[in-house]
Amino acid sequence: MSPSEHTAPARDDGLAGKVAVITGGASGIGRALAVAYARAGADSVVGFYPKDPHSADETIRLVEEAGGRCTAVAVDVRDSAQVDALARAAVETYGRLDIAVAGAGVLRRAALADLDDDAWNDMLSVDLTGVLRTFRSAAAVMDGPGAMVAVSSIAGGVYGWDDHAHYAAAKSGVLGLCRSLATELAPRGIRVNTVIPGLIETPQSLDEVNSLGSAGLERAGRGIPAGRVGHADEVARAIRFLTSDDAAYITGQELIVDGGLTVRWPE
Repeated sequence: MSPSEHTAPARDDGLAGKVAVITGGASGIGRALAVAYARAGADSVVGFYPKDPHSADETIRLVEEAGGRCTAVAVDVRDSAQVDALARAAVETYGRLDIAVAGAGVLRRAALADLDDDAWNDMLSVDLTGVLRTFRSAAAVMDGPGAMVAVSSIAGGVYGWDDHAHYAAAKSGVLGLCRSLATELAPRGIRVNTVIPGLIETPQSLDEVNSLGSAGLERAGRGIPAGRVGHADEVARAIRFLTSDDAAYITGQELIVDGGLTVRWPE
């Protein structure tokens, strides 16, 4: 048989037939992840914030184009009852829940002098406590082994970021939360890990008021060893790996996806 006639056996990463809940699924990394799961044979229930300008309908369309199934559920991760309903929707729609990915988040610029208690508490309620609510509700309905991944950020997860203390504090807190849940849930066969994206082109990072914006990302990309900022699907594939059988012995860890940004010697 010639090399051109040889067909390698399909790699089985254990995701086919699994069901995932993804918060923040209307755009960015969450949308890319739903598509990545569809390609791997997994179904997804994506949570979307009703006031988000991005449509979860587009996520569903892309998932179906990839040959998968996807259901969208409106959810505000600041509300425990709504997050509980999201997890139940996975079981009611697809009969099971195997994977939970906490990707919902907000980003707001605020200098310390302007960072009042309401702004601080709201940020943590979404970006940190929202992760807790997502994983708590998922753990309550998971019947057997499973995998959870939270999306942190290099802002807080690795670096500080001026005018974003509340965001960095929340993203840093995600690391401790996931490490602790990894030890607590391990006896049930549930793995918990964190992905720390670097500079990734998403609707959030393209926000010129609260983040870097398009021009800022382009400038920052020149200083990354990979020579560019990352794409949402590159982070999604890392999450897919961490929730697959290929990562069966990995829990309580942080995977930085940044094109080498955090390891380059300052010039």
